Amino acid sequence: MSGLLGKRVAVAADRRSEEIGTLIRNFGGEPVVYSIQGKMNLDEATSAGNVRDLITGSFDWVILTTGIGARTLADSALRNEVHEEFIEKLRDSRLAIRGKKTTDWMKEHQLKPELLAADGTMAELMKELRASPERGSVFLQAYNLDDAKWKSTLEEMGYEVYLSQPYSFEKPKTANLQELKMEIFDQSIEAVVFTSKTQVKNLFEDTEDQETLIRKFNDQVLAVAVGKVTAKELEDQGITEVLQPENQKMGAMVVKLNQYFKQLTQSY
Repeated sequence: MSGLLGKRVAVAADRRSEEIGTLIRNFGGEPVVYSIQGKMNLDEATSAGNVRDLITGSFDWVILTTGIGARTLADSALRNEVHEEFIEKLRDSRLAIRGKKTTDWMKEHQLKPELLAADGTMAELMKELRASPERGSVFLQAYNLDDAKWKSTLEEMGYEVYLSQPYSFEKPKTANLQELKMEIFDQSIEAVVFTSKTQVKNLFEDTEDQETLIRKFNDQVLAVAVGKVTAKELEDQGITEVLQPENQKMGAMVVKLNQYFKQLTQSY
């Protein structure tokens, strides 16, 4: 018997929520989608300016933190007919990166980082940069989530930081947030699947609800993460049990979730 049979599972993702829902249904579960990622906005004017400043500027490090950010800058360079110069600048720079999607984008362009966060987190990347004996100027590609924190961290280390923000996320729809919270409070769902740190932060942003959310997650509602960064954010919020697959893929996550509930049923 499937472990997910008859189980209601909330999906906090926007992109790929249909795919996750199909996988859950394949195991007999009932997916309910409450997208709390928020709409992504690409800023072409900012991207063009960032690309121009990178090409003409002098930086000791170029830090790329997301695959979307790297692609957005590259797309802007292409539109402005400076793509070759952009890639060449990166090839001549000391690159520090985090994340699988950023790594994949680098491979597409035959770029090799000097520093790569082993666990995929910004905290690990900052540790690596702190260990570097040289301090100088940094081109930091980020977005409107913890960007000020990492800029400040680098500045405290002695780096001069140029902040590149080629895209940002709007706040999610209030109705989606409230409906998901009510499902968690009522424990009418067995699990919530998170696919990004942004979704976790959006759910826990209202301080009045934080204690109740933590209690419910640590009691009856299982927190499920795709990605080490997502899992770390859940743990930082106070969630003591976070289910995540070793292979950080959507399919592997649903298989792991099914196994979890199957074992739980068998233990009763």
